[in-house]
Amino acid sequence: MLGKRRKLGKKIKEVTVGEVYTETMSIEDKDILLYLGLTSDANPLYIQHDYASQTPYKRPLVPSVMLYGMVSSLVSSHLPGPGCHITEQLLRYPTPLHHYSEVTITVKVTEVNEHEHNVKLQVHGENEDSEEVIAGTLTVTPAFEPESMTARSLENFY
Repeated sequence: MLGKRRKLGKKIKEVTVGEVYTETMSIEDKDILLYLGLTSDANPLYIQHDYASQTPYKRPLVPSVMLYGMVSSLVSSHLPGPGCHITEQLLRYPTPLHHYSEVTITVKVTEVNEHEHNVKLQVHGENEDSEEVIAGTLTVTPAFEPESMTARSLENFY
């Protein structure tokens, strides 16, 4: 990330109702292991195939917080993009997501409130079988216009 010039995300006046961003991602062992290593979450439902096979889920699950992390990454990277901050989330996880699954996540702008400097995003994600795995809403503050583009702390952003 350092050394690579990046553009700040959309400012509040650049975000419009109806904008959509969609991305499809695969869940691999390395992703699960990185999450588990960072959080020290040793829930056997996430890592032990033998245990998971004896539950109604039959296979290990992707932690819900990891799925939310994918949503957060899309918002921070694409819509509204770098410089934004999620201030509220209301999410459901209606169908469990299993290891080795493919998930398609869509975020859509449903409201722009310039006075409060925030936008509302609708979140929808589904697995490869078109089953909903995440749904809800986020409130996000888009990037603020920097006071000075010559500030040393912004040398990798323009």
